[in-house]
Amino acid sequence: MITENLQALLKSLPQEVQLIAVSKTKPVEAIKEAYQTGQRHFGENKIQEMAEKYEALPKDIFWHMIGHVQDNKIKYMAPFVSLVHGMDKEKRLKALNKEAAKCERVIDCLVQIHIAEEDSKFGFDYDEAKSLFQKDLKQVYPNIKVRGLMGMATFTENNEQLLREFSGLANFYKETQALLGKEEFNILSMGMSGDYPLAIEQGSNMIRVGTKIFGGRN
Repeated sequence: MITENLQALLKSLPQEVQLIAVSKTKPVEAIKEAYQTGQRHFGENKIQEMAEKYEALPKDIFWHMIGHVQDNKIKYMAPFVSLVHGMDKEKRLKALNKEAAKCERVIDCLVQIHIAEEDSKFGFDYDEAKSLFQKDLKQVYPNIKVRGLMGMATFTENNEQLLREFSGLANFYKETQALLGKEEFNILSMGMSGDYPLAIEQGSNMIRVGTKIFGGRN
């Protein structure tokens, strides 16, 4: 059903929204089916699993690291990763910049903001992020490019809470974009299988969807 699920989902999305097919825990065969349907952007939450899949699959795939980043594993993805979503601390930006320099690359990334009411989620709070964006990031971290923001909402069916979390992040994204310019700072990654329609309503232009495409987790 992967092909049918993917086609139906893509048909329902606004043109400006980039779909990241979350392929974590899924076998290479499942990713190949999505690839043959035309999908090129895939998201993984473990660096070593992503590196193994990178070796096994076509090289025109854009790999997104959407999970919590461990500094000591960055070296395994630095040669090929397209976008790192979970830049949740400044020391993580520093580590990514260092490994990108070794690979002679400039790696795109997103700053993760802690918007959920769950302690298990990671990210900068809004004040920390404001301080970060006051810096000349291109000068401080020449081998990474901060392209926007990422947030993970609380795992809840309470739409008012989701709306509050998504709208808060969307407003901060607009403020930061006004400061940094729309040329390069233009990605707002929020929304997953259970809440992406609400995220898109609030301005998300990148969603991370797994279950709705591949079925439940393996």
